[in-house]
Amino acid sequence: MDYTTDPQVLNTLKKLYQKCEEGGQNLPSQLEGFLYSDYLKYWDYIHLDTLLSIQNPKTDMPDEQIFIIYHQITELYFKMIILELEQVIEEGLVKADFVLNKIQRINTYFEQLLNSFEIMLKGIEEDQFLKFRLSLSPASGFQSIQFRLIEILATEFNNLVDETNRDINDGVEEIYKKLYWRKGANDSSIGKETLTLVHFEKKYKNLIISKAFEYKSKNLAYLCKRNLKSIYTDELVAELKRFDSFANIMWPLSHYKTAAKHLLKNAEAISSTGGTNWRKYLPPKYRKVIFFPELWTQEEKENWGKSWLY
Repeated sequence: MDYTTDPQVLNTLKKLYQKCEEGGQNLPSQLEGFLYSDYLKYWDYIHLDTLLSIQNPKTDMPDEQIFIIYHQITELYFKMIILELEQVIEEGLVKADFVLNKIQRINTYFEQLLNSFEIMLKGIEEDQFLKFRLSLSPASGFQSIQFRLIEILATEFNNLVDETNRDINDGVEEIYKKLYWRKGANDSSIGKETLTLVHFEKKYKNLIISKAFEYKSKNLAYLCKRNLKSIYTDELVAELKRFDSFANIMWPLSHYKTAAKHLLKNAEAISSTGGTNWRKYLPPKYRKVIFFPELWTQEEKENWGKSWLY
């Protein structure tokens, strides 16, 4: 085949030329570089060798690697959720189909996370877990910065404070002191902040506060209150409520059930690796975080998470 006369090839070359011109590049040099370069391989593109080498267990128990891999997968899903939230926020909730598509994607990711949590319930031998977990302290899933960023992107910062302690006049730094998860990071046995929280705040406190300022007037809940009527559909509202339920009822409840299975022995609670008060911190009915409170009835808010707990 004579590619020098193929219309498709010529049209593509024309587009490449225009692109190079706009970028101040020389097309022949670019094409020659392509001639010398190697073909892309799957394993290079996703850095497979690196990906498979970043599990560094602290013990020789096989299920610890399963434990690590599962948490790494979870963090990748969190990154996908963040990417979707950033896109929908930057668009400003002006295109109904775009917003709906993004929220549906987020819900698909959360569904995958919830379905996969059986790995933590059944895929790890309890005897191994209760041993290798002793080498992990004070590290804890509590320290997932990405879930905190999802919360900041999704809702108004004050919604992350226990409803009995909210004040509409509080600034970001004052709100930070009252965040529900900080309340859960106290060692009840000594009445002090856990080392888990101390380490987490040393690394991420400034980032959390700066993100809270950045998204104060453009988080998803803020934009919804101001734009939802212009793009209103029952389907979109239903998807937003599903997102709320996934993130604030079903996801923490999955953790609660797993903690209860592995850490409750003879009615005595074994401490979490981070020393957090998981029996008060995880149940949705206690934390009562709601991203989009305007979308729920008063009765639904009063019974938030209760039907899932019993």
